[in-house]
Amino acid sequence: MRLSGRKPSSFTRSWAQRQRVVLLTLIGVNVCAFLLQLVLESYQPEFVRAYLGLSKNGLLSAYAWQFFTAPFLHDGAWHLLANTIVLYLLGRDVESILGQRHFFFLCAAGAIAGELGHLFMMPGATVLLAASGGVAAVLMAYATILPELELTAMLSVVVPLRIKAKHLACGAVAISAILLLADRSGTVSHSAYLGGCAAGWLYAHLLGFGRPSFLQRALHQRKTETERYQQMNAEQFIAEKVDPLLEKISRKGLRSLSRSERRTLVRAREKLVELA
Repeated sequence: MRLSGRKPSSFTRSWAQRQRVVLLTLIGVNVCAFLLQLVLESYQPEFVRAYLGLSKNGLLSAYAWQFFTAPFLHDGAWHLLANTIVLYLLGRDVESILGQRHFFFLCAAGAIAGELGHLFMMPGATVLLAASGGVAAVLMAYATILPELELTAMLSVVVPLRIKAKHLACGAVAISAILLLADRSGTVSHSAYLGGCAAGWLYAHLLGFGRPSFLQRALHQRKTETERYQQMNAEQFIAEKVDPLLEKISRKGLRSLSRSERRTLVRAREKLVELA
């Protein structure tokens, strides 16, 4: 039974079909960029490293375009293959859950955060091929949204490896930290991982996924206290908030009050003005 009463046509798409426009576009752009990178390296071996890869020395030389070119550079064919596999396998679900717009912003935030992490944590002469920043953000966002989901990877035909998404993300962060300390010269790609992971975790939390962070809990508690303060009348506020402070002042003096307690006295004055 069709609720719309319309007849299906050859142009009608199933409502359950998920369009992975951003995901497939990113993969296609990365493949094309890698082919162009190979062509440039064949003619000018040092051109990509000196002018297109991101480095602190390059930015000091006013090569600002490196911020835009580095996220499309890979450290070899295996690097491209690994990024493509992770991006496709995990990005399908992340794009379906977040939507195309947020998925694009997630990848862009991961790329930018990966570059900033490299600039802050690596020596000035170290060159970053930053294609892994956006992939790391997708991985961490996946682990934040679906932390208990088990991923299965066949190490061989016989031995399967089952690992939860949150454990995979923790392992990726640990390996990233080790590589960051072990390899700090030349041309690298791993220094974008930590920044990308941080961006993916933060972006997913800002969209309401994952357990509330310390900052989110603090902001929620402050918002709750503010709403409760606005709903209290002057008598309730004085009885619950001011009287205990007056007793503390009588015992220990005015200097014993903390900054938050002093703000409470200021609020009490505002309440008394409202009562008058």
